[in-house]
Amino acid sequence: MKWEGEEQSRNVEDRRGEGGGRPRLGGGRGIGLGTIVIALVAGWIFGINPLTVLGLLSGGGSPVEVAQTQAPAQRPPADDRAAAFVATVLRDTERVWGSQFSASGGAYQEPRLVLFRDRIASACGMGEAAMGPFYCPGDGKVYLDLSFFDTLHQRMGAPGDFAQAYVIAHEVGHHVQNLLGVTGKVDGMRGRVSQQQMNALSVRVELQADCLAGVWAHHSQAGKNWLEHGDLEEAMNAAARIGDDTLQRQSTGTVRPESFTHGSSAQRMRWFQRGLQQGQVAGCNTFEARDL
Repeated sequence: MKWEGEEQSRNVEDRRGEGGGRPRLGGGRGIGLGTIVIALVAGWIFGINPLTVLGLLSGGGSPVEVAQTQAPAQRPPADDRAAAFVATVLRDTERVWGSQFSASGGAYQEPRLVLFRDRIASACGMGEAAMGPFYCPGDGKVYLDLSFFDTLHQRMGAPGDFAQAYVIAHEVGHHVQNLLGVTGKVDGMRGRVSQQQMNALSVRVELQADCLAGVWAHHSQAGKNWLEHGDLEEAMNAAARIGDDTLQRQSTGTVRPESFTHGSSAQRMRWFQRGLQQGQVAGCNTFEARDL
């Protein structure tokens, strides 16, 4: 991926030098380390998003408000190559989605991407590096600990810069869903349907974000022609490596489809490829698809 020298986004906050702090929840109790551990364990065993568990443990299923004072955001150092890569990919998502929203008569609201180390307080609760990258609709920010890219390469077997770009584009896809109202509609179902039905909705949300990442890749390549031989294979491999069935098989040796929250490897590859080939948001309607 020929990304060096390309324009970088100014919407990157470098909070790697800050302590995670302890968030205090409006109308609720503070989340301590013990609560976070419970959330991580529950997420690992039952396949539930740890941030969802954090919301439930704090007294509600929707994003929680964080009342804390943060230092002014800093931009990453100019010589930080990993941060420069993230900022470059983020800038291209801004370009593509800005154009897509404009063509539909709308205005794209650019998300901010927060680089953190180990743990970070967000409007969705305390984020941990172990959770992987996440998007918080409560503050409209993408959160990323760069060590995840090492995990993606070394432990998950998904190396390559375009594999990393796919991860960023997937999280930005969640931001697009939030702007389109998808996130609010799905979150409104929480508590009204069973956990298994909620998991099934979560799968459709995640697969749509994969498809939206593919839409970005389609228009990104058309606009910049910056992909090299093997780049698309890197993204497809990453999608396969983080499928629920693959992760469950590696961790427990047992696959439990009813607990899936992100989709199988085959589904994740299929929807990313669909967005890549069609380049149309309309083609990413996973909620009306009979066969995922």
